[in-house]
Amino acid sequence: RPGPGGRPVAVGRLRVDTVREDWVVEDRWWTGRPLRRRYFELVLDDGRNVVVFHDIAKDRWFTQRG
Repeated sequence: RPGPGGRPVAVGRLRVDTVREDWVVEDRWWTGRPLRRRYFELVLDDGRNVVVFHDIAKDRWFTQRG
């Protein structure tokens, strides 16, 4: 769930304790299907680290799987 400025404040039922890093990836801009995502490395309330991203074009959120 995004909060002010588009930064995540919760993942599922867990609150985000810390945003460790965020970055934007823009790729395949030369194709008919460009990729534009904003990634966040988070620390959740339970201590777990997780990476989520916002697909800017589709306005959808995803958890990155390792």
